[in-house]
Amino acid sequence: MQIRKREKPDWLKINSEINEEYITVRKILKARHLHTVCEEAKCPNRGECWRKRTATIMILGEKCTRNCRFCAVGTNPSGAVDYDEPQKVAEAVELLGLKYCVLTSVTRDDLDDGGAELWAQTIEAIKQRTPHVKVEVLIPDFQGNESALKKVLDAKPDVLAHNLETVKELYPIARPAANYRQSLEVLRRSKDYGAITKTGIMVGLGEQAEQVRELLMDAVKAGCDILSVGQYLQPTKKHLEVAEYVTPEQFEKYRDMAMDIGFRAVMSAPLVRSSYHAEELMEKVNG
Repeated sequence: MQIRKREKPDWLKINSEINEEYITVRKILKARHLHTVCEEAKCPNRGECWRKRTATIMILGEKCTRNCRFCAVGTNPSGAVDYDEPQKVAEAVELLGLKYCVLTSVTRDDLDDGGAELWAQTIEAIKQRTPHVKVEVLIPDFQGNESALKKVLDAKPDVLAHNLETVKELYPIARPAANYRQSLEVLRRSKDYGAITKTGIMVGLGEQAEQVRELLMDAVKAGCDILSVGQYLQPTKKHLEVAEYVTPEQFEKYRDMAMDIGFRAVMSAPLVRSSYHAEELMEKVNG
């Protein structure tokens, strides 16, 4: 059963406590002028993750060339790409003492390769400086540019993630500059390359359970291994309104549905986001 109301239910309450580890993470990242999706996208789990000294680093700036109606990240990038960023990220990963690193980026349709070269350099810099660290990358679609995708895959990330975000019927509303089939193709090509693949979706935008099932089946057909499912939360009044707050029981049903369809690891709960407990999900796939 799902609840159709705008007031946040109790299960969406967040612990915003700040401790010394949280402050350390902020200092390390700010000192290197690095951005995180935790801050830019107003992630509800930032406090929990930063208190554990984990963060999802966002490369290629803090502004996106697209304007998805669910996303809090700023738009209209300006200024040159910071080509020292790969080394800054690698240094931060080492100082944070990470064993598992998640990287993401804004979408940069203004760059010839969508930023793929900087993606590859960042993965390589982390692995060179801290060879023991596993690297998960949450990439954009590169406008379907297969050579750009291959450039990232050649850098050997441990997990290749690309989010479908929502059911295909809601793409014109939520992701007008994206293409559902193109995003599936990113996952398929990455699996053909031999990568562990992952996708994430939001619910609560007005999708139907059968539409979610179709998305899950499409993703598994594309070879996707790992899935995250979380509640959409409206970041500002300018963004899409929440159509419904999905109950924890329905999230459990989505988890069971996804596992039955063929995903190898699934995390489905109201506050789940793409990189939440990412290492745990990867370990389930590796057995």
